[in-house]
Amino acid sequence: MNPSLPDSMRAVEISAPGGPEVLKPIRRPTPLPAPGDVLIEVFAAGINRPDILQRQGVYPAPKDASDLPGLEVAGRIAFVGGDVTGWSVGDAVCALANGGGYAEYCAVPAGQCLRVPQGLDFVQAASLPETCFTVWTNVFDRAGLKSGETFLVQGGTSGIGVTAIQMVHAFGNRVFATAGSDEKCAACRELGAEVAINYRTEDFVEVVKKATAGRGVDVILDMVGGEYVPRELKALANDGRLVLIAFLGGAKATVNLADIMMRRLVLTGSTLRARTSAIKSDIAHSLRERVWPLIEAGKMRPVVHAVFPLDQASDAHALMESGTHVGKIVLTVR
Repeated sequence: MNPSLPDSMRAVEISAPGGPEVLKPIRRPTPLPAPGDVLIEVFAAGINRPDILQRQGVYPAPKDASDLPGLEVAGRIAFVGGDVTGWSVGDAVCALANGGGYAEYCAVPAGQCLRVPQGLDFVQAASLPETCFTVWTNVFDRAGLKSGETFLVQGGTSGIGVTAIQMVHAFGNRVFATAGSDEKCAACRELGAEVAINYRTEDFVEVVKKATAGRGVDVILDMVGGEYVPRELKALANDGRLVLIAFLGGAKATVNLADIMMRRLVLTGSTLRARTSAIKSDIAHSLRERVWPLIEAGKMRPVVHAVFPLDQASDAHALMESGTHVGKIVLTVR
């Protein structure tokens, strides 16, 4: 380790499963990067729904990951582990972490790092990795969204939603989005959604069918699950693909298998955290080549709703759980 690095660091841990109040500021030993890792001096860390689930005790960290929450960070490389090429101490990066982001230092596989896009600060950069990795791998890799196809995202003002709307719109596809108020629907349209649907007052199936002349959309990205699934299958066009990345509305659904077969529908899903570093590195490569140029050209922008200091992580979690935010919530560490 670099002798200039401190032996310990500030961090926030989950003291016990529970509400936001269980997040406690502490001091921890500075992590030691393994071969293939870099150690990032964290300036900002993004908050994501998996952090909430981990805090609640229903989404434990993998055995080889830090028990500290935090899946995305931005800062400067403080130490380069063995077998790492392409990165140097001092480089400004943002990264998809396997955990440990709520801290002054975070060890991350080098392949999961991306440069901070030109023109962005560390807070903005910290809001990008988790949602960009998730949207790219599910919408473009798994669902195979193609040019000319139509796309619907549920929860258009969530962190995933604001990224999905902008990314898909930037590639020239028609975008539909749902949100829980007229104000949030307006935010979705501002970000690039052609049609924004207030799910409290409108039936998204009817709206989508009308807007597509009865055809339906080609790809749906869903975080709700439960009773939404059979409705989403109705909203799909023939050969359509439904991708599930969470199930906030329930983990079980009853579907019409005959409809899936007759219309050649695909129902799939994935989680990101448990995937290998090699797979995450491949996603990072795709983002570097296809998405980062869009960000640097101003065709996509970070949407940061609120910023909290690290020691107020509990307040940041409470805000996320309130559902009143539009976009990302970020912690400042330095």
